[in-house]
Amino acid sequence: MKWQGHRQSDRVEDLRGGGGDMRPRIGGKGLSLGGIVIALLASWMFGINPMTVLGLLGEGGTLPAEVPAGAPLQARSESEQFVATVLADTEDVWAAYFAQRQQAHEPPRLVVFRDAVPTACGQGESAMGPFYCPGDEKVYLDLGFFDTLRSQLGAPGDFAQAYVIAHEVGHHLQHRLGISARVQQARQRLSQAQGNQLSVRLELQADCFAGVWAHHSQRGKGWLEQGDLEEAMNAASRIGDDVLQKAARGTVVPESFTHGTAAQRQRWFQNGLQAGRIEACDSFGAKTL
Repeated sequence: MKWQGHRQSDRVEDLRGGGGDMRPRIGGKGLSLGGIVIALLASWMFGINPMTVLGLLGEGGTLPAEVPAGAPLQARSESEQFVATVLADTEDVWAAYFAQRQQAHEPPRLVVFRDAVPTACGQGESAMGPFYCPGDEKVYLDLGFFDTLRSQLGAPGDFAQAYVIAHEVGHHLQHRLGISARVQQARQRLSQAQGNQLSVRLELQADCFAGVWAHHSQRGKGWLEQGDLEEAMNAASRIGDDVLQKAARGTVVPESFTHGTAAQRQRWFQNGLQAGRIEACDSFGAKTL
């Protein structure tokens, strides 16, 4: 992925200095790509709903007092430059996409943190993996997750990392479009198994939105190299519920899925990539996933 030399976003905040109030918070909920290293694996081992462990599915919440605003990254490392570059491209792609439809678009901010961070959705932990908080409209990322993605989950490559960021930005689009709120309202009327199915459709739609971003990003910049798309598809497969459950306890429990199988995650990313339109991402209306 030829990402060097492109614009870097100024919407990145670095909270790794430890100056913020790191006390646990009680508030709203957020949307996570993973929890795929510690929290989800532990939840599957002990038979607990992963969303209960993570506390990250939902909408709204109360903004905690004195959440530090952070500051733009200074003297950025290569990994920080990469994150800021990918985020900038998601800003450009979605701004242009919605402008063509005469719709307003406000991009999210991205917070780089280490170990733990206070958010409007409660206390964020590195073990949760990257996540989006609708309460403050921010994506949260511990850069160490990329090492985990490569070494523990078997998904190396810079475009695999870009897919992760684009997926979380996809959750921001769902929040802004009112999709996340409708899903959360519906979940309150359903059984846990039925609610999990809605969670799967929400996550698959975010995968599809990431594919739409990749479609327009490549058309605009032509920065993808041979093997880049395969990196994203591999990442999508490595974080499928079936793959993670099989690795964690040797069995698969479909009714407990909250993110979708490896094949489903690949399929919906591919849907967005090929179509380049969010209409192709109607996972809620699809008869089969």
